[in-house]
Order: sequence, then structure tokens, then C-alpha cells
Amino acid sequence: MNSLYVDIAATDGGSFKVYLTSSDAENAPGLVLMQYICGVNAVMRSLAVDFAAKGYLVAVPDLFWRQEPGIELLNDPSKPNQQEQARALELNEGFNDEAAISDLQSTITYLRGHENCSGQVGALGYCLGGRTAYLVATRTDADCSVGYYGVNIDHYLAEADNISNPLMLHIAANDELCEPEARERIVRTLKKLSPVTLHEYEGAGHAFALVGGHNYNEAAAAAANERSYEFLAHHLA
Repeated sequence: MNSLYVDIAATDGGSFKVYLTSSDAENAPGLVLMQYICGVNAVMRSLAVDFAAKGYLVAVPDLFWRQEPGIELLNDPSKPNQQEQARALELNEGFNDEAAISDLQSTITYLRGHENCSGQVGALGYCLGGRTAYLVATRTDADCSVGYYGVNIDHYLAEADNISNPLMLHIAANDELCEPEARERIVRTLKKLSPVTLHEYEGAGHAFALVGGHNYNEAAAAAANERSYEFLAHHLA
């Protein structure tokens, strides 16, 4: 497995770092992994390696670079740290969706042009990255996208009709960061759209797929991950 950091130019000036990893397979589909609110930390790098082992050319962009480049928080989810959690929440509050989606489109374009990429590129994200997965579907040319327990997707439901490529969302039925009314609006709006696949996980809370996290739900995580693997394999073939 080969991993390195590369720099990608931002459309509004400056550049951001991307953790890039692959198994050196030729003609591999590209996958943009989108972070929790803790930056490109050990969790995200480990996930990138896992997906690379499945044959993807994986890019994990630093979406917090405009606030604090290279920030890594809560590298071990089983060891809570109140100071780091507070900083993560601050970074989340200062997050600019529009700028992030521009960076994500730049990352998608970078992968499409990579010598080892097939030209097909998908995106997958968790929490904050779950929301950007939805926005990737409404605003970019990614071939497909997957979101886990995205936060505040309901703020952007007016964009739903822009979705033309496949989108899969994993919804935690007991997500403490998504009010039941918001969850109902999301499901009601998106279930009518043919490119969208929704899966709801009863008894699962926010970040149910985060291994070591306090809400980790092994059964829900296994089901969601298997569905994601099949979805990506089908749409990025």
C-alpha cells in the first residue's frame, strides 16, 4: 500500500493537502473520503487504507485547511478528550460548505486525471462528511456518493432535484444530532427521487459506524458498510 500527501490548488487561491493512498492497481476507480469533524486523523487514514485494499484510489482532502491546516483530533475514538472535542465543535461551527464543495470538486477532478484512475470517481463521508456527500450529489460531477448520518442535510433539501447520479444515505434512527422532524423531512423529500437510496437503522445513534466510539453499533455498521461496498462497486465499475 502506497500513501502520501499531495497538494491540490483551491479555486479561490491557496492549496490544500490530500492524503492519497492506493494499492498501485492500474485503472482503479477513484474515491473521495470525507471527514468527521476531527480532520484527516488516524480514523480517516485507516478507512482510506481499507478502501484502497478494495481496489480504490483514495483521496482524503483536508476540509479544515482554511481554519487550521493539518489539524488532527480524537485519533483514538475510545479515549474521549474534552479539549479536542471542543475544538472539533469549533471547527465544525466555522465550516464553510460552499468552499468545501469547491475543494471536493477539485479533488474529484484531480482523481479523474490521475494516471492510475479509471476516470470513475465516487465520494463517501461521515457526519460532516455525510452532509458533504449529499452536497457532492447536488453540486458536483461525482459518479456516485454515499453519506453516513449526515448532519443538517435538511437545510439543503431545496437542492434535491439537482441529484442526477446515484446517492446512498445511511440514516441513524436515533441520531441525537438530527431531530426527528428533520429526519422525517429528509426521508419524505428524498425517497421520491429515483437516484437516491435510503437506509434507516433502528436503534442506531450518531456515528454508529465509528469503531471505538461511544455509539458504535456493530450490527448497523456491518450492514451499512456492506451496502456501501456493493453500491460503490456497482456504480464505479
